[in-house]
Order: sequence, then C-alpha cells, then structure tokens
Amino acid sequence: MVPPHVPVEVEPGTTIGAACAALGIEVPTLCFLEGMTPANACRVCVVELEGARVLVPACSRAVEPGMVIHTDSPRVRLARRVVLELLGSSVDLSLAPRALGYLESTHARPERFGGGGVLPETVAQPVKVDNDLYVRDLSRCILCYRCVDACGEEAQGTFAIAVAGRGFEARIATEQDGALPDSACVYCGNCIGVCPTGALMPRAEHAMRVAGTWDEARQSVTETICPYCGVGCPLELTVQDNRIVKAGSPRSSSVSGGHLCIKGRFGWDFVQDDPG
Repeated sequence: MVPPHVPVEVEPGTTIGAACAALGIEVPTLCFLEGMTPANACRVCVVELEGARVLVPACSRAVEPGMVIHTDSPRVRLARRVVLELLGSSVDLSLAPRALGYLESTHARPERFGGGGVLPETVAQPVKVDNDLYVRDLSRCILCYRCVDACGEEAQGTFAIAVAGRGFEARIATEQDGALPDSACVYCGNCIGVCPTGALMPRAEHAMRVAGTWDEARQSVTETICPYCGVGCPLELTVQDNRIVKAGSPRSSSVSGGHLCIKGRFGWDFVQDDPG
C-alpha cells in the first residue's frame, strides 16, 4: 500500500478495500455496505494500481500478488473530488453526513458544475408520497443500487424496483414506472434500511422532519426483540419524547442481517396508542 509502502498479506479473494481496512487505511465509499455484493456505483473508493490504465474500485477489486496500490495519490484525490462535485451539484446530500464529510475533506466545490440559484431538475423534483409507510425523495438519490439489491437478490427477493433510464433520466423505478402501490412492493422497508442519503424514509420520520420536530439530540435507541413471530429478529427502536419514531435492525445480527418484514419495521404504532 502506498503511501506509505506497507507490505500486507491477506486471504485469497480479499478486496483492496478490506486489505486497506485491515491496515487502518480509510478508503471512502458511499455505495458499499458490508454484507452486500459491491455495486461499483459511486466510484468514490477508486485507488491507483501501478501498471493499470485506469483507477480501480477498492470495494470490489480483489488483491493479487505483487500489487502496488496508491490510496492517496494526486490522481486518486482528483478523481474522488470530481465525483463528489458531480454528485453534490445534482443531488441533495444534506441528509448524507458521510458524503458531506467527504466533500469537506476533499475540498470539493460542487458549485463548479451548477449553481446560480437554480436547482437542477434532479433536485427540484417533488417527494413521492403514495403510500402510508414510506416516502421516496429521488432528489437525494445517488443511484448507489443498495435499495435495488436489498429488494432483490441480497435480501427480500421481491424485485419490485430497478434502475430505469439513462444519464440524467436514470432513476430508481418500479416495473413500468408505475405507482408504488401498484407494484410488487411488499413494504418490508429493507430499502430504507440500506439507503445512505435519506432518499428513502419512513413516512413518520419524513412528517417530523417537515414539521421541524425531528431532533436527534433528544433521541435514544432501545434494543429489543420483534414480538410478531418466532424468528426473533432484533429491533433497534429510535425513541423521542417517549414515543417510538423509527424501527430498524442491526446489520451485525446473525438472525436478521439488518433486514425486517413489514411488521417488524412498521408495526409498532399499537405500542403508543392511547387506550382512551
């Protein structure tokens, strides 16, 4: 690894990103999520491989004997900065703290590719509120493919969504680009659990953010077990003002792998119903 020159031995099949992590070298990424197949979508994790014509994605490229990798060369820094500037100029990243951190650390200036007080069409589009459980705000979508994979082979196996269109028309869509209630969606919300930018959000959370009442400083997380079936999925309940405002599951769990069904993710309103 360069810099500095650090030799490393890893198991066959280990990715460059995993090898860097073992050495304590941070390689930024937006689309990669531990436990899911790398999508190679964001290109923020690119590194320079000596002898290679192009930069390679650290999240998916497996190490090979004799590789010399530059993780912070001028070429790598320039590529990451431009990618982040393009993202920041066409996507609302205000709810993506990791991306905001990368923008700052790379000294990226998204205004180079937009600005003038005019929102690009990709950001100006309205929030899709077409069901009672979650909203889709595509102005925040970076097309990381996490939701598509979670809905498909990686978790749910429903295949209700996919990437449609090309270029600036590219977007996450249902079959035939129809309304979500008319699609194959089973409302498990696993797409929400893997979204890194807030493009997918529980409707209750969205309503609180719009009203200005969502306050992470007043929130705590309570760990418990889902009561609905015998599987025993672990739950992480986000609580604010003694009310449950969000539910999820830890990705480290060997039971759920971070995924839930519709009941586990959304079926907790009865806890705080007023019996009177």
